[in-house]
Amino acid sequence: MALPFYRDFTLGILGGGQLGRMLMQPCIDLNVSTAVLDPAANAPCSSLATRFQQGSLQDFDTLMAFGRSVDLLTIEIENVNVDALYALQAEGKHVYPQPELLAIIKDKRLQKNWYRENKIPTADFVLVDNLEEIREKKTFLPAFNKVGVGGYDGGGVVRLNSTADIDKGFDAPGLLEKTIDFACELSVIVARSTIGEIKSFPAVECVFHPEHHLVDYLLCPARVSKEIENLAQDLARKVCEKLGIVGVLAVEMFVTKSGEVLVNEIAPRPHNSGHQTIEANVSSQYSQHLRAILGLPLGETTMNQASAMVNLIGAVGHSGPVLYQGLDEVLALSDVHVHLYGKSETRPARKMGHVTVLADSQEVLLGKVKLIKQLLSVEAI
Repeated sequence: MALPFYRDFTLGILGGGQLGRMLMQPCIDLNVSTAVLDPAANAPCSSLATRFQQGSLQDFDTLMAFGRSVDLLTIEIENVNVDALYALQAEGKHVYPQPELLAIIKDKRLQKNWYRENKIPTADFVLVDNLEEIREKKTFLPAFNKVGVGGYDGGGVVRLNSTADIDKGFDAPGLLEKTIDFACELSVIVARSTIGEIKSFPAVECVFHPEHHLVDYLLCPARVSKEIENLAQDLARKVCEKLGIVGVLAVEMFVTKSGEVLVNEIAPRPHNSGHQTIEANVSSQYSQHLRAILGLPLGETTMNQASAMVNLIGAVGHSGPVLYQGLDEVLALSDVHVHLYGKSETRPARKMGHVTVLADSQEVLLGKVKLIKQLLSVEAI
């Protein structure tokens, strides 16, 4: 698709959070004007977009009017009105990722069924509609109870070890997913362009926070064998090809202790597990997403250097105007890159920024990760 980048072209972004904020840089590099829609007046993108509009991502009429005002539409969050995206697509508007794929991915029940139907290896699961159905399927425990729609950043997920935990579950449509005795968790960022070109980034190893169910830090390259790396790459590409998605796709996976690689979840957009690509790879996941949806040649994904990424999340017990304690000390470290997300208010476990570390060895990376976690905390004034 030939697009007039340098005149009268506007990319519309649904969602004005940190992912949209980081997508702004490659847009600036290619002189692409941006329009952003977000419900928060002070969203991270509000001061950076060419045009910012405060409005609901769920309201059909709001999305229709916004979509008609731009030349191409993408997302940085799945929780949007898909019916409006279908209607815009029917009017001839290019919407990436495609609405039919977004409808599958944003509902974990549909997503898991899609894996089963397409023979994508994944953890065993059963669908449940409420707590009573969880009780009826108590023999399936231990398992994770996940809500079908609306869970984000570790929300909407609870582990049920036994019948004593059932009342902790969700009285809403969701699923029970068998717990996996895994060795590690991986993520592969893969992109597919409008002309079908596919490229993937090296797998990253994700270490999750023990309480908040979100990534604490990640390492790239992952500490896995070449065989496991190849399995993860092949699986990510298979999911991407079968979906036929346009744009970036994050494929999160479990590596079992017996050497299987299973898909956990997917996200049809730039992802937390790809932030390190900004400094560590020839191309970033953000420039790759932009290239893919504009129909441009995809960028090279090779690592320049081994990397780690540390998530900066709000400290427990702190809510209010944000204060980054220890920021000076971290900025004084070599090969360390701090990204703050422009959120004025912190709260417990809220993603407020990240730090990327580059080094020639994983020993050095892990040492700096530990040091950053000791030095830097996100608190309230």
